[in-house]
Amino acid sequence: MTKHAAAGVALGCALLGLLAPPVAAAHHAFSYFDLDRNVTYDGFVLEYRWENPHIHIIVRVPQTAKDPATVGTWDIEGGSVNIMSRQGWKRSLFKSGDHVSIVAHPMKDGTKGASLFYAVLPDGSKLYHDIVRPKVDATAPGATEPKSAGQ
Repeated sequence: MTKHAAAGVALGCALLGLLAPPVAAAHHAFSYFDLDRNVTYDGFVLEYRWENPHIHIIVRVPQTAKDPATVGTWDIEGGSVNIMSRQGWKRSLFKSGDHVSIVAHPMKDGTKGASLFYAVLPDGSKLYHDIVRPKVDATAPGATEPKSAGQ
């Protein structure tokens, strides 16, 4: 390998090293979502994408929605297929046209996207995005009431 070729390879590796960390961090950054807000998107499934790196539920909320701020088409992002499967989700859970009620954390910038918190199924049970769930939610598997101070 010539000096120039070696220098080119070294420069390329250095640039890759500078660019890779921000891309990797952005992929798993939840800073885009308002995790302090839980918004209910009550509408119909347009598309249910069961694929990695994240599943997506595209939901159409009609003009007749209780919360006018939720009207429109929303891209609700969940976890990986593996994570979602461990929580009880299945590829066949939703099909286009199904009524759905999704609780999610909206994008901070107001765009029509959100991070999935949980879905309310027709029987009233809830399927969560991941193991993080409120302890007071009696419908969550393994949920317990919070302990008071001193217990």
